[in-house]
Amino acid sequence: MSDPTAPAAPRVPTVDLRPWLSGDTEARAAIARTVDDALRTAGFLLVTGHGVDPALRVRIREAARAFFTLPAGAKEPYAARVGGRGWLGPGAEANGYAEGTETPPDLKESLTFATHEPFADPRTNAEWYAPNVWPAEAPGLRALCEEYLARMGELENHLLALLGEALGLEPDFFTRHMDHPTYGFNINWYPGTDVVGAPEPGQFRIGPHTDFGTVTILDRQAGKGGLQVFTDEGGWEDAPFDPAAFTINIGDLMARWTGDRWRSGRHRVLPPPADAPAEELISLVYFGECTPGTLVESVPAPVGRVAYEPVDSHAYLREKLNSITVG
Repeated sequence: MSDPTAPAAPRVPTVDLRPWLSGDTEARAAIARTVDDALRTAGFLLVTGHGVDPALRVRIREAARAFFTLPAGAKEPYAARVGGRGWLGPGAEANGYAEGTETPPDLKESLTFATHEPFADPRTNAEWYAPNVWPAEAPGLRALCEEYLARMGELENHLLALLGEALGLEPDFFTRHMDHPTYGFNINWYPGTDVVGAPEPGQFRIGPHTDFGTVTILDRQAGKGGLQVFTDEGGWEDAPFDPAAFTINIGDLMARWTGDRWRSGRHRVLPPPADAPAEELISLVYFGECTPGTLVESVPAPVGRVAYEPVDSHAYLREKLNSITVG
């Protein structure tokens, strides 16, 4: 019998990956239960013990900030559209559109990168591969990001194996679809009102939305105008913060794959706060996907709750990316 006086488990728990990676069977099972519970309620968790050097994240922010603070004319040659490679300038994206809400554009700029190796199939290559664009004005950024993305790929596979275990399925249920996955990687710059101006009504640094893919791995900074997550129990709440942790959430594709057993984590990033208008934040956001052509079929009951029609993973992702593009 549970103790009614015991503190409730956090809606967004912190999971130390070290026991999972060490192979301790009992500890792995306990972690899998915690992950399953968290993803059913909020679609979010924090992970520590991931082994990614914090100094690497600091250096990426420093190199990216040197680019973001350049005059607009110096950044314009790198301009891209959502889903492309390069610089997403002010007004390029409105994530609230993905929920069918017409909001003002998000108050951010991004450097956006994606899949770094071409595909054998020319049609897949034409849609999902293009060389990444590395600004000459940010020397050193390429080497730092390539190292970081290698770590993200490793962490993504560990997380997907954990998710398979959490569903009670075979360990490679998700990882076998990662032979040549696509991914997205955004460095998001959230400047203060001195750069973006006063927020319009209903305007956010990133509007309310869910992500589109499998798992998102976020390295964030604490801030008053920072990340909020939505749960049925608490509504919109500030996301818990641990500087050593990555914030993990699942996307729409994974929620669909699990037959809505797990929630696609709904979230937003608040606008610059009125009492700290100069606040500036930089987030590193890795969007995990899977190999193009993967057929995503809902896990049947009793694990899954809803049997969605099977979808081609990347036809689904393209539709979602198009939905948030402004203009």
